Amino acid sequence: MTRSVFARWFRLFFAFTLVTTVLSGCGYNEFQQKDEATKAAWSEVVNQYQRRSDLIPNLVNTVKGYASHEKDTLEAVTRARAAATSIQVTPEVLNDPAAFQKFQQAQGELTSALSRLMAVSENYPNLKADTSFRDLQSQLEGTENRITVARQRYIAAVQDYNVTVRSFPTNITAKVFGYQPKPSFTVANEAAISTAPKVDFGK
Repeated sequence: MTRSVFARWFRLFFAFTLVTTVLSGCGYNEFQQKDEATKAAWSEVVNQYQRRSDLIPNLVNTVKGYASHEKDTLEAVTRARAAATSIQVTPEVLNDPAAFQKFQQAQGELTSALSRLMAVSENYPNLKADTSFRDLQSQLEGTENRITVARQRYIAAVQDYNVTVRSFPTNITAKVFGYQPKPSFTVANEAAISTAPKVDFGK
């Protein structure tokens, strides 16, 4: 290997090392890690909401068997579920405050509709005694708890990411590479959706 070739390779290696060091020092790698962490936390939120959505058809059909004349309440749950599942919950939603707000609203409306359905079910002792209904009630309660935990983890991941976006000197890297603060669940919406549908029907 000639001296000129060696010098060229050395300069390339030095430049690569310098760029890597600069990117690491300015928080670029940190952004990658935290961005992936928010995506992973978001996936779990979506997974738990999907689990809840999957329970609803059986729940509605079970209630319908005992309270078929509660048509408005049953239809409200079905409509709310359709609206919630129609929203594309891709990772891009995390960077779009308007889309994120739409997702929150749809899930909040579904929670409200489920709460009304459960309240109506209180009037039907035979329904409350039904084994299938009691099993669905238990699954729904567990799912609501998992939703709460997943949502809290997402909020924490977003907070960590957003602090990095806004802090010096990593805020410079954020501007250069286009990293924006990610939306999180709002306080008002949290109050609406953090109350799980009532599933304790008493004995």
